[in-house]
Amino acid sequence: MAFAASLAKLQAEASCPICLDYLRDPVTTECGHNFCSSCIHQRWEGLQDTFPCPVCLHHCRDRSLMKNIQLYHMTETVKQIPSMRGKRKRQEEPLCKKHREVLTLFCEKDLELLCAQCRVSSDHQDQPLIPIEEAAASHRGMLKRNIEAKASHLENVEMLYKNEVENTWEVKRKIEKWREELDNECKEIKCFLAIQQNEIDNNLLIEEKDVEEKLIENGRQISYHRFRLSSLLSKIEEKCLQTDEGLLTGIESIHNGYGNQETPAVLSCDLRTETYNLPPHYLGLHKMFRMFQACLTLDPETAHPNFIMSRDKRSVTYRTPNGFPNPQDLTSYPAVLSSEGFDAGRHFWAVEVTGTEQPKIGIFLDYELGEVSFYNLNNRSYLHGITDTFTEKLMPYFSIASSSASLIIYIV
Repeated sequence: MAFAASLAKLQAEASCPICLDYLRDPVTTECGHNFCSSCIHQRWEGLQDTFPCPVCLHHCRDRSLMKNIQLYHMTETVKQIPSMRGKRKRQEEPLCKKHREVLTLFCEKDLELLCAQCRVSSDHQDQPLIPIEEAAASHRGMLKRNIEAKASHLENVEMLYKNEVENTWEVKRKIEKWREELDNECKEIKCFLAIQQNEIDNNLLIEEKDVEEKLIENGRQISYHRFRLSSLLSKIEEKCLQTDEGLLTGIESIHNGYGNQETPAVLSCDLRTETYNLPPHYLGLHKMFRMFQACLTLDPETAHPNFIMSRDKRSVTYRTPNGFPNPQDLTSYPAVLSSEGFDAGRHFWAVEVTGTEQPKIGIFLDYELGEVSFYNLNNRSYLHGITDTFTEKLMPYFSIASSSASLIIYIV
């Protein structure tokens, strides 16, 4: 058994981790792992800059690989061992450890080789015993069927692993592309957005590191799962090459190895589609007005007594009262509320006030951002901003200072 174990280990060392066959034209990566030259170049096809080792995921810097002449000669020698080993096995006839007789029977219940003397022992009297040849034929058939299933499973895991590597680089490419777009956008805004740009870039780095770590960890789990499948497949193939007695010896450990072969879950590689969120007023007033225009009307019930409202409820005219002034005029400004309010979203509206001068003001509300911004639409300049945390419904409020002149508030 020690010879068989050593031989199996030697054959594994002479096998390619990718194709699982004996190494052909073996090459060695900078991390010390060996592959068929054609296998590793096919695995790295389409990759650029960094090439991950299929075994340990070490990032090789380039495609430079060292030919391993010594390993090539060793592999050629190992290929000749199975026939020599088969002759040696046939010369050794295993005996029952308990009765020192030739093993001729197999217990299907305990999966154990027995001799004729074991048949009459109390441990196996009522158990199903069949000749070794019959048992070996049955189990060899089961193993061969399992080889096909495991080979198909291994092929699927190989494809899954390749996709995980491609996903890692796709994520990096997407993040680099979004970072370039972010830099271009930041060049067009004012200097005080530099702080926000740094925060956004840090968030990108955190997301990149988080996703890359998860993908690498998932890749390691898949690589380990792939290694376990490869090892199990090698053991099964080795078993099938043994004599009947050798095949049935320790067959239980092979069957037990079938369990716990569930493929690791695939990590979703989806990224947030919007990685930065600049304040909307930097997009341009015209675009902002077109995207977020709010259709407002004035509420007659909240209008100041000196306001005369138009039929469409979109403008009011201030008239100075004749005679003694209204006491309300002395305590409040002429004002009116909108009939519509906002408790979410982004909204833009414009107000024009005519009188001694004609100012046209744009108002932008970002409820979630907690910001109200005011713009001079005559020269398209930013006037003032208010920042707060909004928790209730906001109602647009229109007011002018008391004046003897006739003024008109018009919602554009």
